[in-house]
Amino acid sequence: MLRSRRAPSPTGARLLQAGRSKTPEALVLVLHGGAQRRVPTAVRRTQLSVLRMIPVARAISRAGRGRVAVHRLLNSYRGWDQSHAPTDDIAWALAALRETYGDLPVVLVGHSLGGRAALVAGGAHEPVRGVVALNPWLYPSDDPRLEGRSVLIVHGDADRIAPLASAQQVARRLGRRTDVVLEVVPGGKHAMLSHAGVFEEHTTDFVTRLLLQPATQDAPRA
Repeated sequence: MLRSRRAPSPTGARLLQAGRSKTPEALVLVLHGGAQRRVPTAVRRTQLSVLRMIPVARAISRAGRGRVAVHRLLNSYRGWDQSHAPTDDIAWALAALRETYGDLPVVLVGHSLGGRAALVAGGAHEPVRGVVALNPWLYPSDDPRLEGRSVLIVHGDADRIAPLASAQQVARRLGRRTDVVLEVVPGGKHAMLSHAGVFEEHTTDFVTRLLLQPATQDAPRA
């Protein structure tokens, strides 16, 4: 678990380190999903929505080759309502990461409800350069303010939990104001199990291009 000088989250959210880097050039914060419950329940590490993001976080860490520090956020509560919003946990996590690493660029990567949280929170925090939303659970009317950020939405066309049509509507609206790419995964379902490699490849390509490619381009040539 990440050790920071910052006080623990008042809501009970936690940060878990998914990829070590002694001198990172950038950060990735990975956000899990989670169904809404009538009575708010705390998030456990063993919940499927949490476990589902471990391979994604590891793939990003491998692709970063030690240049990217990757952390997973465990939300304080499952779901999203007027009393408990995962965007509050994201704000705390980004502040904790800034105290630990300083002012480094950040990409938010979220699945399902975590994808929606990433899209909603991304524009409110200066360090965030981009957002990856994997099968995001969205309302068609969602209108995230992400000007100046790059956005990737990866969505399976066989997802029966989070409709692709909603993601398409939100992507079109976002595309009027910022750089958005929507990648459709044929046969991809909500859990991302049968096409895991496709989701991970799209994610790692986006993250490394956005966070690391400029440094590579600026390097002197032999």
